Amino acid sequence: MRKILLLIILCCFNCSNERVILLPEVTRTKITKVLDVSPAYVFYDETQPDSSHLNRKNLISTTNWLVNVDKRLSLRQAIPHITFMQDKKRNAQMHKNENAKNFYTCNNISINNLGFIEFTDVFYKNENPDFIEFSKSNQEHYTLIKCYQDGSMKLIDLDGDVKIILAEIKDIKNYSDFYKLLESIESSHIILFFEDTLSFQRYITIKSYLDQLPRDVLKISKIEYLFQ
Repeated sequence: MRKILLLIILCCFNCSNERVILLPEVTRTKITKVLDVSPAYVFYDETQPDSSHLNRKNLISTTNWLVNVDKRLSLRQAIPHITFMQDKKRNAQMHKNENAKNFYTCNNISINNLGFIEFTDVFYKNENPDFIEFSKSNQEHYTLIKCYQDGSMKLIDLDGDVKIILAEIKDIKNYSDFYKLLESIESSHIILFFEDTLSFQRYITIKSYLDQLPRDVLKISKIEYLFQ
């Protein structure tokens, strides 16, 4: 099946004016095999106004979607294409498969093959909400993780009307460093913020780290916020 998936990508290249896509590279993924799939591609294309080009002509709504995004794109360039496809699938009235999922495709260097990160239930929002007011009206204790284009990250504790920066780091080099950072979090609820100029490579790296965490330890919000 892995060889078939690789052939699918190569065929797409040959049929799309020989466009080349550079997949994000990660050290590990929990998912290494997906069956019943159809692919979509978000290419890096300097001839386009936003330097991106979406090819979704081979997508079948009832299948699992493998979304291949060029790692050179920023979130500002890639996410509008992603939300467009998500909305098409979520709003489909006919030929709908409730069990079909969406995955980002990446290069899993630990196995020298494809890996996959699910994003079926993720909703992207381009806004910066006032979470002080949000936390006052909720009993849960929240921690914000803000990720910046330059590689720095901030962990912000949010409890009622208290907002405290727990940690501010220049860069995360590997999964163990990331896990140690999260050990300082007292809350079990995480909300993710990403600077919209963040590269898709760095975004997928962070997502792959979070994907390794035990789900009974941290509850990560399905809403991800992009900020400028």
